[in-house]
Amino acid sequence: MKAKGPEFIRFFKPILQILKQSGGSGTTSEVIDRAIELLQIPESEQEVTLKNGQSRIRNQVQWGRLYLVRAGYLESSRRGVWRLTEKGAQTDLATFDAYEVFQLVQKGLRAEKKKKKELEELFIDERDESSAETADYKSELLAVIKSLPPNGFERLCQRLLRESGFQEVVVTGKTGDGGIDGIGVLQVNPFVSFNVLFQCKRYQGSVTPSQVRDFRGAMAGRADKGIMMTTGTFTVEAKKEARRDGAAPIELVAGEDLVKLFEDLELGLVPRKTFEIDRKFFDEFNRDA
Repeated sequence: MKAKGPEFIRFFKPILQILKQSGGSGTTSEVIDRAIELLQIPESEQEVTLKNGQSRIRNQVQWGRLYLVRAGYLESSRRGVWRLTEKGAQTDLATFDAYEVFQLVQKGLRAEKKKKKELEELFIDERDESSAETADYKSELLAVIKSLPPNGFERLCQRLLRESGFQEVVVTGKTGDGGIDGIGVLQVNPFVSFNVLFQCKRYQGSVTPSQVRDFRGAMAGRADKGIMMTTGTFTVEAKKEARRDGAAPIELVAGEDLVKLFEDLELGLVPRKTFEIDRKFFDEFNRDA
């Protein structure tokens, strides 16, 4: 029998469980990966993407977080760390009902939507359309990167590595080179440096562990470290393979990591400051004193 509610509510309980086991907090990547492992999501499902290129499963976990924030179980931190509120920390998972939480949040959203509509009708003559234009710049940026020709994406990755402190970054671009797209030098200090090989994948879906193993095989005897950069994502199994004990380490840079690099370096992006109304702040002023 099909469970009640949308599919993403299956992640409510795992998110809370993982954060409880992690001392009350965890990074976005850690929580998402562990939730996928906890529910034993197969690789075939991890590789499914939405129309905008985002991982469908990872998007579902993010929706799970959003609803738990709305329900008061998680803090609304935007710094890439998910934290339990006091309510979340004290929740008994044995009696936790995901569908009931979903219904409560939906009820609140409907009430907010109605109130927002009433406010918009009062100020309908002067709307700022700029927020709608810039809201989804991350998806737009990834779409622009994916539209680049293969050698253009390789040169873009070369630029990112240079901007991030790598030296002598060269794009090889040789066919039949085991997937090696370039090499660079990471200078840790005047006495220590590493040769680093990199691979660039303009992917819509997820990179698999077999592709990580193939890249590592091509690295053998040629570099101390590897970097795989993709516009897509990496499956949980691929991440485990990259960190496998006794094997040459490989750093994985997914599409969302690329976007973060462009943001941090302010590369290819024009920064703008904007604001969003915090309607909850004004709620107390709508009540009689």
